[in-house]
Amino acid sequence: MKKYPVTKPYFTDEEIKLISGSLDSGWVAQGPQVAAFERKIAEHEGVAEGVATTSCTTALHLAMVAQGLGEGMDAIAPAFTFVATENAIVMTGAVPVLCDVCRETFNIDADKLRTIVETEYEARGGKLINRKTGNGLWGFVPVHEFGLCCDIHKVNALAKEYDLTVIEDAACALGSMAAGRHQGAFGNTSYVSFHPRKSITTGEGGMILTDDAALAKKMRELRTHGSTVSADARDKGGGFLLPEFPVAGYNYRMTDIQGAMGLAQSEKLDYIIGEKRKAVSVYNRMIADRIPEFITPVEPEGYFHTYQSYVCMLDKEKLGVGSIKEGGEFRNRLLSKLEEAGIATRQGTHAVHTLGYYRDRFGYRPEDFPNAYECDRLSVALPLYVGLSEDDIDIITGSIRKVLDELRRI
Repeated sequence: MKKYPVTKPYFTDEEIKLISGSLDSGWVAQGPQVAAFERKIAEHEGVAEGVATTSCTTALHLAMVAQGLGEGMDAIAPAFTFVATENAIVMTGAVPVLCDVCRETFNIDADKLRTIVETEYEARGGKLINRKTGNGLWGFVPVHEFGLCCDIHKVNALAKEYDLTVIEDAACALGSMAAGRHQGAFGNTSYVSFHPRKSITTGEGGMILTDDAALAKKMRELRTHGSTVSADARDKGGGFLLPEFPVAGYNYRMTDIQGAMGLAQSEKLDYIIGEKRKAVSVYNRMIADRIPEFITPVEPEGYFHTYQSYVCMLDKEKLGVGSIKEGGEFRNRLLSKLEEAGIATRQGTHAVHTLGYYRDRFGYRPEDFPNAYECDRLSVALPLYVGLSEDDIDIITGSIRKVLDELRRI
């Protein structure tokens, strides 16, 4: 039985060649390969600066700390996203405030975001203050979920109106565009992930993108314990004394082995995205023909979706289920049966307010963010990667149809 993973990285001999070169050089910590990788990704996205880190989560934490988020502050983020978005906010000492999402796009609902700002905060001393907790509102962390940009223009307009900061969670969205501009080129700091489930990978790793040279310099210092001079710069001369450490920083440095791998991967980025988009068009056609119970992902006019994941929603009405809870139980049985058939799937991501830490700390109920809850319980991510053929997708969609029919007879 052929097995289909939910995703798999795409490698060629180029990764081996560049990684071997890094090993042969003897320079395997952060160095010239990382710097070259930073330039390559920043250039691709149309942004001036890239700051590579150990992971996307440390990238977000670094960007938040560098832009002043901390104790006594709130940051608003979507309720449907991987928990790292909110965890990074918690790591700064700040409080994540959740906003519901649009079911069609999986992205933050900009209208609900405005409602939160205008009903839960009041102007006081030149700041927006949380009416219940007294925390100041620092800004927003919208997510470009699964490779589709959120309504960033509305989010930016609201932030500008109230003089708030925006950091874009583009973990899934390297290469995605809205109105002809890549994520990260909308005037905010953004950050991307190189986890193996993303379009390109360095094993683990992330990168912050910004047009602010002073901010990039600050983040490079913070990622290296607060050092004013990097190790590779010291190696070029006068490196026998340790540099000054004017602030307490972190060890968030990417290795040159990862940088070399990233350089090789970056040459394939547009090809990988193109191949995934071809597979998506086949999925869309076959699902429309065979599986009316599935709602395929949208790509609004003027947007370019990179499909880090191909995430569908189950249609409650066409399934004949009476509630989100019942639909979620059906979804889970479906995914279990597909796994038995060799087809790996996932829920899209999770509703953060249903997870233990956030549920217990803030007393959230599932219905507090109904769209996020529905996306959590009814989403299905199907296999998508380079090399997935039309015949493969025919087998996958045929298996889904078969399992759906079996489950509905039970």
